[in-house]
Amino acid sequence: MSKFRTLALSLAVVGTLSGCAGPNPRDPFESYNRAVFNFNDKVDEYALKPTATVYKNVTPGFFQTGVSNFFGNLADVWTAANNLLQGKVGDGMSDLMRVAMNSTFGLLGVLDIASEAGLQKHKEDFGQTLGSWGVPSGPYLMLPLLGPSTVRDTAALPVDITADPWQYKDPVNVRNTGTVLRVVDQRAALLDASTLLEDAALDRYEFIRDGWMQRRNSQVYDGEDGPKDKQKQPEVEDEAPKQPQAIMPEPAETKPSL
Repeated sequence: MSKFRTLALSLAVVGTLSGCAGPNPRDPFESYNRAVFNFNDKVDEYALKPTATVYKNVTPGFFQTGVSNFFGNLADVWTAANNLLQGKVGDGMSDLMRVAMNSTFGLLGVLDIASEAGLQKHKEDFGQTLGSWGVPSGPYLMLPLLGPSTVRDTAALPVDITADPWQYKDPVNVRNTGTVLRVVDQRAALLDASTLLEDAALDRYEFIRDGWMQRRNSQVYDGEDGPKDKQKQPEVEDEAPKQPQAIMPEPAETKPSL
C-alpha cells in the first residue's frame, strides 16, 4: 500500500502548492481536477463499468449482498474507532456491537444480523474525524482512480488505508482478489445512479463536485451546516425591566416572562 500512501501525499502537496485560480473558490484547481475527472471517466467507461455490469447481471443477488455485508462489517471496525475519536461514544459502542454480532452469528459478516436487530449502521472515516476536530476541508481535489476528495480527506487517506483490516489479509493473492471484488461490487451498486446522472447532468463534473461536497459536509457535521459551536443561536437580550408595581409585591416566586 506504499504506492497509495505516496499518491495521497503527493496529491496533497500538489493541492497545496498549485496556484491556478478557478471560478469556484472551493475548487481553485478546477483545470487539474477536470483532467483527472476525464481520466477516471475513461477508466470507468472502458474497464470498471463493463466489469461491474457483468458482475451484477451474472452473479446471484445473495452473493452480491454477502460480499457487501462482509466488507461492510470490516469497515464497521474503523467506523467504531472514528466515532469514539469524535466523542460519539454511544455510536462507537453500537458499531462494536455490530461487529461482534455480525462476525459471530452473521458468519464473519456475510449476514447483517445486527441491522435486523436494530443496530444502526454508521459510516465514519478519519477525514470526518479531522473535520469534527475543526480541521478545515481545504479545496476540492479529484484523485486518480479514487474519485472526489478534499485536501483534508486526501491527507487522512493513508490513515484510512492503514486502518483497513483487509490490507493485512494473507496470502497476498487472496487479499488482491478481495480488493478487486470489493471495488467491482461497490461500482455495481452505483450502476443505476450513474446512468441517471449521465442522462440528467449538463456538466457532469460540476454536478458531481457540488453534490459530493454537499454530502461530504453533511457527513462530517452529522447533518448540520457546519461545526456545532457555530450553530448556536445568538442570545436574545432580556426584555425591558418591568415597572414597579403600585401595590406591595407578592413574596411569591416570580414567573419568567414569555
